[in-house]
Amino acid sequence: MSGLAKILLDAGAIVSGSEPKPSHTTFQLMLQGAKIAHEQDGALLSGATDLVVRTAAVKDDNAEFARAMALGLRTMKYAELLGVVMGERMGVAIAGTHGKSTTTGMTALILTRLGLDPSWVVGGTVPQLGGSGSASGAGHAFVAEACEYDRSFHNLKPTVAVITNVDADHLDVYGDLVAVEESFRTFARLVPANGRVITLAGDDAVARALRNVPVAMDVVGMKGAGGGLSQAENRRRWEIEELESAGGCPRAVVRVQGVGEFELKLSVPGRHNLLNATMAVAAAVAVGADAGKAFAAVGTFTGVDRRMQVLGTYAGATVVDDYGHHPTEIRATLEALRSRYQPAKLWCVFQPHQASRTRLLFGEFAAAFSDADVVLIPEIYYVRDSEEDKRAVSSEGLAEAVRRNGVSARHIATFEGCVEALREGLGLGDLVVTMGAGPVCEVAQALVKGE
Repeated sequence: MSGLAKILLDAGAIVSGSEPKPSHTTFQLMLQGAKIAHEQDGALLSGATDLVVRTAAVKDDNAEFARAMALGLRTMKYAELLGVVMGERMGVAIAGTHGKSTTTGMTALILTRLGLDPSWVVGGTVPQLGGSGSASGAGHAFVAEACEYDRSFHNLKPTVAVITNVDADHLDVYGDLVAVEESFRTFARLVPANGRVITLAGDDAVARALRNVPVAMDVVGMKGAGGGLSQAENRRRWEIEELESAGGCPRAVVRVQGVGEFELKLSVPGRHNLLNATMAVAAAVAVGADAGKAFAAVGTFTGVDRRMQVLGTYAGATVVDDYGHHPTEIRATLEALRSRYQPAKLWCVFQPHQASRTRLLFGEFAAAFSDADVVLIPEIYYVRDSEEDKRAVSSEGLAEAVRRNGVSARHIATFEGCVEALREGLGLGDLVVTMGAGPVCEVAQALVKGE
């Protein structure tokens, strides 16, 4: 929302809004001219308001939305307006269950470094791009993160669509993986005949979702990855051969069918980022970037906030924060951190996000922490959860399940308790990562600040 608000301000729109928790982001919007209320009571709304935009998280019973309806104002969801704005440029919509923000940030950085001056919106702040979540450029490309929650990405107008992967998530909306795949198929079919889809080789869910999508595709995969998507005539293969890492960050040779062979050396850890980076290069090439220069540019990318972000140290231990809140993300992040830092002991403070997600993926969560030495689990961060969901699962039960999988795990209800446990246990050469889509970053921040 804040990124789109900034783009609208740049375009000369009069923008107001509400945010119960003021932050640096809202302060920057106010400096740019936005009026922001801290109460969601509709105080800034009037009959003169042309449009009210809400996130998918704001329900019909929200007091401010109810006020807008009472005034008879035109309303739409964030993704609908994002689609309107995207429709004015060459849209590059980056979707996928995991890796969206990182791949969007990488694509925006490539195009910016290569002088193509894109507009972009990413679901996080990118320090290398001014510490913002968006920018308004004079170039023809508009790069945006495309979220599958609430089927929001069906409102976009992409000429280039990136699908990093397809996995079971947001099952409170979809119910099962089959429905998730169907939703990604609908998204891919938004791409016009002259557009491109960029996606993952060797992934069964992706193959099922995209097998009958007729547009041209760039299919990105590790060497040896199979998959029927790469067989059609209008498919271009990007094959990644991983090399020995340098300084804990991955390296590879990428062979692009009909184009050439390129070196890829990343500045961020994680084997999965070889895929993210290569897809970002493919997206940049699709809008006019030179492939060799794009690979060089993406190698300088240092990350999006809350994606394996190093916040500082405590008692000789490295303190990292990460947004991962799905089992696949947890496994990839812990593996990357162990490979990059080789800590004496790897601690993970994981705050489950949603009781429904925790319940529906309970077995996967229980098995996701194999690369951690110690896991601390505070109370679940409840979002859109029913009372039935809340009764069906608990952080204490998850900790017990993690222990059954051979990893030391404790349920510690409060952030304060987690901080105290870390202060008592962390040693020289350890690494602690706070993980989750909720406010668990407060644990890492308190450690670093010595609070």
